[in-house]
Amino acid sequence: MIMDSSKKVGTIGFSELLSLVVLVISCFCDAISEAACLESERQALLRFTQDLTDNSSRLASWSNGGDCCDWTGVVCDNLTGHVLELHLGNIHDPNDDVLVPGKAFERSRLSGKINTSLLDLKHLQYLDLSGNNFGGQIPGFLGSLQNLRYLNLSTAGFEGLIPPQLGNLTKLQYLDLHDLLSVFLYAENLQWLTSLAQLQHLDLSGISLSKASDWLQVTNALPSLIVLRLSYCQLDPVPPLKNVNFSSLGTLDLSYNEFSNSFIYSWIFELNSLVSLDLSLNSFQGHFPDGLRNMSSLRYLSLASNQFNSSIPNWMYGFNHLQDLDLGSNNLQGRISEDVGNLTSAISLDFGYSNLEGAALRSLGSLCSLRSLVLSGIKLSQDVSEVLQSLSGCLSDGLESLFLAKCELSGHLTNQLGRFKNLHDLYMARNSISGPMPDSLRLLTSLRAVDLSENQLNGTFPEWLGQLRELEVLWIGQNSLHGVVSEVHFSNVTRLRLLQASGNRLSLKASPGWIPPFQLGVIALSSWNLGPSFPRWLRFQKDFVFLDISVAGIVDTLPDWFWNLSSQFFYMNLSHNQIQGRVPGILSTIPPLGYPSSIDLNSNFFEGSLPCLPSNVGTLDLSNNSFSGPISPFLCCNMEEPKNLGNLRLADNHLSGPIPDCWMNSPNLISIDFKNNNLSGSLPRSMGSLSLLQSLHLRKNNISGVLPLSLQNCSSLLALDLSENKFEGSIPSWIGEKLSKIMIVGLRANNFQGDIPHTLCALSYLTILDLAHNNLSGNIPKCFTNFSAMASKRNSSDPISYAFGHFKNSIETTLVVIKGILLEYSSTLRLVTSMDLSDNNLSGEIPVEITGLLGLRSLNLSTNLLTGRIPETIGKMGTLESVDFSFNQLSGAIPSSISNLTFLSYLNVAYNKLTGKIPLSTQLQSFDASNFAGNDLCGPPLTDNCSINAVIPGAENREKTGDGFEVDWFWFSASMALGFIIAFWSVAGPLLFKRSWRSAYFRMLDNMGEKIQGVFANNCLTQRS
Repeated sequence: MIMDSSKKVGTIGFSELLSLVVLVISCFCDAISEAACLESERQALLRFTQDLTDNSSRLASWSNGGDCCDWTGVVCDNLTGHVLELHLGNIHDPNDDVLVPGKAFERSRLSGKINTSLLDLKHLQYLDLSGNNFGGQIPGFLGSLQNLRYLNLSTAGFEGLIPPQLGNLTKLQYLDLHDLLSVFLYAENLQWLTSLAQLQHLDLSGISLSKASDWLQVTNALPSLIVLRLSYCQLDPVPPLKNVNFSSLGTLDLSYNEFSNSFIYSWIFELNSLVSLDLSLNSFQGHFPDGLRNMSSLRYLSLASNQFNSSIPNWMYGFNHLQDLDLGSNNLQGRISEDVGNLTSAISLDFGYSNLEGAALRSLGSLCSLRSLVLSGIKLSQDVSEVLQSLSGCLSDGLESLFLAKCELSGHLTNQLGRFKNLHDLYMARNSISGPMPDSLRLLTSLRAVDLSENQLNGTFPEWLGQLRELEVLWIGQNSLHGVVSEVHFSNVTRLRLLQASGNRLSLKASPGWIPPFQLGVIALSSWNLGPSFPRWLRFQKDFVFLDISVAGIVDTLPDWFWNLSSQFFYMNLSHNQIQGRVPGILSTIPPLGYPSSIDLNSNFFEGSLPCLPSNVGTLDLSNNSFSGPISPFLCCNMEEPKNLGNLRLADNHLSGPIPDCWMNSPNLISIDFKNNNLSGSLPRSMGSLSLLQSLHLRKNNISGVLPLSLQNCSSLLALDLSENKFEGSIPSWIGEKLSKIMIVGLRANNFQGDIPHTLCALSYLTILDLAHNNLSGNIPKCFTNFSAMASKRNSSDPISYAFGHFKNSIETTLVVIKGILLEYSSTLRLVTSMDLSDNNLSGEIPVEITGLLGLRSLNLSTNLLTGRIPETIGKMGTLESVDFSFNQLSGAIPSSISNLTFLSYLNVAYNKLTGKIPLSTQLQSFDASNFAGNDLCGPPLTDNCSINAVIPGAENREKTGDGFEVDWFWFSASMALGFIIAFWSVAGPLLFKRSWRSAYFRMLDNMGEKIQGVFANNCLTQRS
């Protein structure tokens, strides 16, 4: 019994003990789960937020009090309550949303400065502040957070020197400072990295390391490094490594550093553990390096955007583990071999724009794992249906992205597209695909992006597009689609973010109360019929960054609500409509990521004064409207804010007053166009501060005075047009001395006087010189033959363009007088070469040296005081199309070599002292006879056919007739004179010496006068009655 009792007591004791242990553990766990953050650290976090601006309310939970461990982005130690991690990075990546570049990213950025209160978080191990906009230098005190294992400050708006104090973070395993949006971050050396022995991940992409010549030695000494990214770091090539210590390196990114072949060192090919290698965007050329063939463990390889010019080596097709291969944008030879079918692990292949001339499409169609295929730019030269048929192997079952832009495809899109059921992205732009948009597209319900722009598609805009619920991007611009688009076409495309359909003949007919189901970021409907009323549905599109509704048939007053829609835009184009109204006094625009925006309102009916120019506008075109008043309030407002203005166009308005003297606040200006206004006064000196200025057009104003000396500082000028003003003084010599890049000089119709400065002859790039209608005197400089650009034949038809925001280029447009007609040139301006010195007081002979300008197309020396002969060598100027030597004092014969000018379509030599026969050619005889008037010329097109030639002094007067009879023109002329004298005195003699004859003669004249007077009087009476 005692034993039994003791056993019972022991059993009860053990049970109670077990229960106690469970209770203690439970209480301990409860204590752990309920551990709150320390008050000191809570206060530190609150002080941290005081210096931040949080426009998107990301940190709203921080202001509600309570346990800071429950706040957004805060992770605490469950046992101690210490703050261990701060996840305050931007949840949006600026590169993710390509449809609306950076807009969601920009909205979510925290700004302000980083408070030193972070130092009170002494147990902090993880700090992510990426994607914000703090500005200023990276705080050096972050190097005192000695427990940090993870630090991410990428794309956070920092600038200046990377603080070497970060080298004190000896426990750091992950360091990301990359910033591809900034150009102001730099490091002078990387010695501070040497103490980070535990570092596994290092990303310094976008940081200037041009002075850090130790970059390779330092990174090679980091024993734990697994990932190294140094893209776009301006790295200098350094001597090769003697001892390679990158034993653990798996990822190496050295893209965008302008390395050449000399940098492809053997140490890269010794990295046997490497699985990812990116050498894109460099300057490698020639053959692919053989050292790559041994790197068979690679899963990612990018050699894109280099200058490799060999064929793709067969050993590259043997990389069985390769999942991602990018060879795009090179100068490769040949075609994609059938061996491409051996890349059985490939998930993504990019051969785009690599100059290849074909591909083994059936072999590509057999790659069952492939999800993305880029063949854009390859000359397939096939019917599009044949291409799709060849790719319809097992590839079609899993392919998600297909890029076939600019592949010389033709024919109609057929229902074969329906086989690619999992297709997300389809890009077939810039081909010759014709016919209607195929119904098979409606079967691809996973489509997110479609680009069929710049083809020959016709037919109507299909209604079934409105059923593609996943569609986000639609590019169908520059086709021949026509018809009416209604609300039905967009009924279910709620995800649509980009609609680019410009350049079609489409009309949008929507009810006044239509609310679109989408929020577009890019709206491009140029050339659509959206009018005549201003489209009201735009009122609900408050998220756009790109708007183009130019040439849209809008005849209406701009509604007030329009300017409140979206201030975060890159580009706005309402041009070439008939929109009326006034522009607000202040244009509000805050483009994403701080990039300057572009506003184009040209060719409308806007009126009133100009608005105050915002500091973040990069391009503003208000030309061809009815704006009036001075420019000063527009340009000189907010002087405390430097302007980002690059292109300014105010031409063809009613602006008046002087040009303001506040240009020093717009240092980024590239192009100015104020022509056809009523501006007056002189040019302000501050225009000389525009060192980047390339184009200045002030034609047809009332600007006077001499050209300021400060203008010589605009050494980047390519085009200078000051024509039709009231400038005076001599042409400055500094134009030739300082403006060495200039291509176009227009000083026409001013009051310049004096000689043409010989310094102009230094302008080797000059293609258009217009000094006409001034008071210039002296001789034409012989050194004009130094105009190299006029001396060579020009074949480039590329336009002269300047940066135009982020989506377009501004094309230089210049007015040139050719053949007496004012012509405007833009896209073909590089082909125009012209010299116009007409209507001056130039004297002397036409310098024979000028005929060395073999590329000149138009030459006008008319209305001067030029003497001498037309140069005999003018026939060498084979590109001449227009020549005007009229109203001078040129003498001698027209050179026979002028018949060699086969492109000549205009010739005027009227009112000179030219003699002889007009040379025979196909062109000369087709010109109007008035172009040869006022000379002693004969022959077609003149009526004088040279049957009796004009007198030409000299021994050459003796000519032979067609019968071989010799005519002595001297005696012939003497006989004519003698005959005239005898005939005159035969009639005049009797009248002088015999009164009866004289009386009879004058009575006859009186009778004839009375008869004529009577007839005239009768006619007058008849007309009155």
